[in-house]
Amino acid sequence: MEPSFSEKAKEPQEKQEHVLNIVLAEPQIPQNTGNIARTCAVTGARLHLIGPMGFSIDDKKLKRAGLDYWNLLDITYYKDFSDFYSKNKGPFYYFTTKGRHIYSEVSYPENAYLIFGREDAGLPEELLFNNADRCIRLPMIEGARSLNLSNTVAIAVYEVLRQWNFPALSVAGQLRNYKWKD
Repeated sequence: MEPSFSEKAKEPQEKQEHVLNIVLAEPQIPQNTGNIARTCAVTGARLHLIGPMGFSIDDKKLKRAGLDYWNLLDITYYKDFSDFYSKNKGPFYYFTTKGRHIYSEVSYPENAYLIFGREDAGLPEELLFNNADRCIRLPMIEGARSLNLSNTVAIAVYEVLRQWNFPALSVAGQLRNYKWKD
């Protein structure tokens, strides 16, 4: 069953010192959205999905890509861009192949919204034109169309978290059968 738009999938997490918001505008490929949901879940980022989407939220491919991380996800659905902007204040950063600022040269403040467009069309050019100073790009070779959306989101998420010194994230792992020597 498709959730009603603007409905919370679960109660928001407790107030965090640093909040990162990942916004997918009209996503079309369920596997990409599932991978991005998993990235959000393991990093504590909030996921915002702006409709219309090219799949149903109960799509098996979407769930399979997110595996067993759905219970860790803070996700909100919106009917369209108007609905999203009426409920969120920003600051907004628009990731696009047309951007003029490199993602690693931007300083991201608390509560930043990283906005990504459709896999087949990106974000509307009027939106980009009206927000030129917030259009962000990942460098690529000349002539390449784009990087996969879920990879782009993961790179952007970890750049912001790196700048914030990985708040609330475990930065050291443990072996199962051995102990690291300190």
